[in-house]
Amino acid sequence: MHSELQFKVKHLMVSNVTGNFKDFQVEVVSPTGDFTDATVTATVQVASVSTGPADRDKHLVSADFFDAEKYPEMKFVSTGFTRQDDDDFILEGNLTIKDVTRPVKLRAEFGGTVRDPWGNIKSAFSLSGKINRNDWGLSYNAALETGGVLLSEEVRILAEVQMTAVVAEEVKETLEA
Repeated sequence: MHSELQFKVKHLMVSNVTGNFKDFQVEVVSPTGDFTDATVTATVQVASVSTGPADRDKHLVSADFFDAEKYPEMKFVSTGFTRQDDDDFILEGNLTIKDVTRPVKLRAEFGGTVRDPWGNIKSAFSLSGKINRNDWGLSYNAALETGGVLLSEEVRILAEVQMTAVVAEEVKETLEA
């Protein structure tokens, strides 16, 4: 409920279009609770893409871009989660879009862990990174009369992930101490 998955792409090479996916699930498993051993799995429903204008969203789910009818989901499966310092991690993994799987690397900033007013333990991360959309077959574009292209190849990924912890008793005791 308090998570979001966004992307930004340069349009006409002068401005950014921001979009998001409204339907996605993320599971983070960290046996020690300190995230240094975490595995992350995310599944995104492609048809939930939203950029504002309905016509643009319809184009994005078409065969020109995501081809949501044939490839309804994108998936991310981590291969590493490495602590850089107290609050910064590098999240590495394999991203699958349109049955093409390629490695990606994201910066993950740890926001902290707290107990909410209902007694749930919450942790949060802010994620950021870049991919080249052509690497996954998202290559639709058009040349501009004035030079350049309609859409940048680079896509910036931004995510805010707030998780509700299901933790082992020994981790609960540490958090309560």
